[in-house]
Amino acid sequence: MSTDTPSPVTVIGLGPMGRAMAGALLEAGHRVTLWNRTPSRADTLVAAGAVLALTPAAAVAASDLTILSLTDYQAMYDILGPAVDDQEYAGVLAGSVIVNLSSDTPDASREAAEWAARHGASFVTGGVMVPAPAIGTPEAYVFYSGPTEVFDVHVPVLSRIGAPKYLGEDPGLAQLFYQAHLDVFLTAMSSLLHATALVTAAGIPAAEFLPGALTTLTDIPAMIGDGRELARRLEAGEHPGELSTAQMMGATADHILRTSENSGVDVALPKAVRSHYERAIAAGHGAEDWTALYEVIKTRR
Repeated sequence: MSTDTPSPVTVIGLGPMGRAMAGALLEAGHRVTLWNRTPSRADTLVAAGAVLALTPAAAVAASDLTILSLTDYQAMYDILGPAVDDQEYAGVLAGSVIVNLSSDTPDASREAAEWAARHGASFVTGGVMVPAPAIGTPEAYVFYSGPTEVFDVHVPVLSRIGAPKYLGEDPGLAQLFYQAHLDVFLTAMSSLLHATALVTAAGIPAAEFLPGALTTLTDIPAMIGDGRELARRLEAGEHPGELSTAQMMGATADHILRTSENSGVDVALPKAVRSHYERAIAAGHGAEDWTALYEVIKTRR
């Protein structure tokens, strides 16, 4: 596939992310075919040169490559399932490539790859790691997994969305990395809101707290480095407690919980955090570093 002659691409699902991806592909010169349950969401893109298909089957038939941006994988079955039975486009999935950039579980991705294969299609899983406004910018990147030869062919197109980070043949890997990264993100966002609620419960304006709290977030990489040494220690089970211990930080976790209770703030998050420390201490890791929590969190094999 040559980037000199941009190939046709179909985008199904026109929420903010789907519209952003379709827009980036249009700007790069691709012929873009669209389908969405609510056709009016395509209006701006059609005005910019995209084509709105009347049915999902017609949309898939318009391009060798179909990109899905949907709520979850069930939406793919709901939309493409009937397309498989469309008499006008019999066998429409055969020979096509489906790149599903929707969010779901790694197992759902593996099941979807098997479903696509039964209909003669190649399946690539993706996880978009930036918000819609960043699509097509140098900051954008996307995790992918699936057949190497299929991914390699379509890298020029996928690069229009964001830098592709290929993880391997297993179709579940992209969603595994996506969900793991979002685990960090969502937990951090919840902690930021919880901490703000804790402060505002005392009558202090959020504006007096949040700038400093954001500094705490951005200081975390300086505390743990680029992750390589932390990864080595976790894999080796090494948790030196020279600077801090699970016992000490567990006491702080308890103080946060009690402060939350006294303030009338929701306690679900601090209870979960304190539980990690309590279990680590009970397992004999009290004198070790906070990273010893990993020993009670990780899978037992």
